[in-house]
Amino acid sequence: MTLPARALTGTALALACVAGPLATTSQAAVQLPPTSGVLDYQLGAAYTPPSGVTLVTRDSTATPAAGLYNICYVNGFQTQPGDRSVWLNQRKHLILKDSSGNPIIDPDWPDEFILDTSTSAKRTELAGIMGSTIDLCASKGFKAVEVDNLDSYSRSRNKLSVSNNLAYAKLLADRAHSKNLAIGQKNSAEQAARAKSEVGFDFAVSEECHRWEECSSYSDVYGKNVMDIEYTDDLRGTFKDVCNDADTPDITTLRDRYLVGPGNGAYRFDYCK
Repeated sequence: MTLPARALTGTALALACVAGPLATTSQAAVQLPPTSGVLDYQLGAAYTPPSGVTLVTRDSTATPAAGLYNICYVNGFQTQPGDRSVWLNQRKHLILKDSSGNPIIDPDWPDEFILDTSTSAKRTELAGIMGSTIDLCASKGFKAVEVDNLDSYSRSRNKLSVSNNLAYAKLLADRAHSKNLAIGQKNSAEQAARAKSEVGFDFAVSEECHRWEECSSYSDVYGKNVMDIEYTDDLRGTFKDVCNDADTPDITTLRDRYLVGPGNGAYRFDYCK
């Protein structure tokens, strides 16, 4: 299972190129991301994209990059670190609990609580909250959203099901489409077929699909509408090997794990030519 990246700043949940063709979803004004170009994945810091970049992903708290296709990151299935007190004090009933009544956290991201999608009422309430973030993305000028942690059921200690999360994701997809935003599947490669048919996802954003040998699980469903981010600290072979693999999406980017800006010594950025 890939270790997902997170927006390190901001309170909300977050890719970009010159505007692509009109989507064939129910919302005629939805613009799908282009299927070629260069992606910069800027969740840790929003900075001037390097020359040649045509797509950018930024957190919902950031401003879209001018002249590019921008995708807005939304942490739809888990809480953001900066919102911890809000969830604990005002929305505790929407946080998944263990048998002792303690919040269940993401073991890889211990400052994120898993959201409780187990009932229709909770899914509706959560969709209202996250829908406000999706609305914000639209008002800022983003063209699409990627909703992270669809796979939270796998960390729920069997308290959530795939169907719970897909039903909730459908509410988020409907909200995005109502705002003329495309919406991308994030994580759960093995559920891609159900995710596309039941939710209505328009494209997929993968983290480390080459590392985990699951790129074809996305492309078999979404065709060319797949983007991938690989990380310098966990490559399978070299980045050249990644790019030479026939299963690797055309839009594949290499980044440092924490997605820092160019002023940080840990910053890394490359892409498949």
